[in-house]
Amino acid sequence: MASLLSQSTLKAGSGDEVYVGTMPLRATKGPPQLLMSAAYSLNLWDLQHFLVIIKPSSPTLSQATVFDFQPKDPENIYVALAALSGRAVPGAVVERKLTKLPRSKWWLIGCSKEDGVEAAHDFNKTWHTDLRIGYHDCRDYTNGLVEYLTGEKQVLKSLRRNISR
Repeated sequence: MASLLSQSTLKAGSGDEVYVGTMPLRATKGPPQLLMSAAYSLNLWDLQHFLVIIKPSSPTLSQATVFDFQPKDPENIYVALAALSGRAVPGAVVERKLTKLPRSKWWLIGCSKEDGVEAAHDFNKTWHTDLRIGYHDCRDYTNGLVEYLTGEKQVLKSLRRNISR
């Protein structure tokens, strides 16, 4: 895990810790799924799914919350073909709990200005859920939510630049 911001910047925040993580793109079982897993293993930036992890600052709350934006039916081959052809497909903001943070491919961005999970819920109320790859997808969602929580603009550009050094 790496941090995008300096320790002094992180200490200035008083809210929850905000991370960006990646995972393999979901695909139908068989060769498409193997291809997505291989792309993830090879660190092919453009073939990864991005998400936001919020770790509560409260010692009584131990579980982190993950927020991401994906197709409603990510393993449906017809949805995948429509998305890859540039058409909009129905999307969904997904929220789930983590008992522990991932071991790799996640980066501390900073701290939220307020309760991170509550702020994410507010952000999600305004998020348009038609997904269109390259125009309104998990990257846009991650950039938008991180900016809403921390003020950090275009976080994925910064991460990509810092990681490829």
